[in-house]
Amino acid sequence: MKFSRILLASVLALGACGTADTPTTPAPGASGALTPIKLQLQWFFQAQFAGYIAAVDQGFYQQQGLDVELLEGGVDIVPQTVLATGKADYAVAWVPKALASREQGAGITDVGQIFARSGTYQVAWKDSGIGSAADLKGKKVGNWGFGNEFELFAGMTKAGLDPSKDVTLVQQQFDMQALLKKEIDAAQAMSYNEYAQLLEAKNPATGQLYTADDFAIIDWKTEGSSMLQDAVWANTEKLSDPNYQAQTVKFLTATIQGWAFCRDNAEKCRDLVVAKGSKLGKSHQLWQMNETNKLIWPAPGAGIGTIDDAAWKQTVDISMTTKNQTGDTVLTKTPEGLAFTNDYISQAIEQAKAAGVDVTGSAFQPATVTLTEGGA
Repeated sequence: MKFSRILLASVLALGACGTADTPTTPAPGASGALTPIKLQLQWFFQAQFAGYIAAVDQGFYQQQGLDVELLEGGVDIVPQTVLATGKADYAVAWVPKALASREQGAGITDVGQIFARSGTYQVAWKDSGIGSAADLKGKKVGNWGFGNEFELFAGMTKAGLDPSKDVTLVQQQFDMQALLKKEIDAAQAMSYNEYAQLLEAKNPATGQLYTADDFAIIDWKTEGSSMLQDAVWANTEKLSDPNYQAQTVKFLTATIQGWAFCRDNAEKCRDLVVAKGSKLGKSHQLWQMNETNKLIWPAPGAGIGTIDDAAWKQTVDISMTTKNQTGDTVLTKTPEGLAFTNDYISQAIEQAKAAGVDVTGSAFQPATVTLTEGGA
């Protein structure tokens, strides 16, 4: 199915901005009562969203006068559409997917680029001879589709491969069974999730868990085709409202506190995520917390959430020039209007610093996490 058609189905309810009837935002905490806020996540509860979960649990949002409800994502939920249609106040979404929705009418703006780095891998067996994008030629290559595949396609294109001719593309489930069963030669994986599933699986030949030595990783950051992922998106039209502007700064300030807390208290945040109802086990969630922290910390530039111009440009360039197997690109033109702004995250960073929060995490060192079978 063409990427554009998938997105079109998700934004049928949108007008030019999709927010014309949105009421004026009340001043946050103006009456002494907490202002209710809905944040739409892009997937099920897991450590990928631990900073938001911690900000609720530790009272950081409440300290800012906000009562934040986290809306769990899922297969059929498009966060940026939920935001654009007024069913949420903010949303977490990958940049290329959100930009595609903007091009089709969603009035949304990236106000906080929480993940500074991509966590997408293509993983193969070590003995497959696959170590780079160029090595995928003639191979069965798994990918999830739905806009998740463009880093892969950009990497292959950069290596001189035509994704529609030089590889056999296989629709992959959101697990690693096809690779483990050797039905495909390379599988798409997030560093914080599906890759860990491989290391939680038992090698039938040895009776022991697989190790990193059993696999080869193609990291799109190394290949030069990575794209920006988890960001906080706001309603563009409402950003003209001073009260919504103030609310956005407060929301981002508490969000920074939540992620800094999870950087410094990974096991505590693991427990918060598990208690929230995640179906993934404790060792898997600790791995995910550690890997997610790597995508945020150390935070480049002024601090967490700052949108880097070069990374943004690379994401937009790939979105406009890389074609999938049906010849579609993510974007057909350069994003128009207020696609992103650092105005609110900059204010939030200053407020967080004033409260004693380390907003850059320059001393961050990832932990070594031991996985158990099935991630239990």
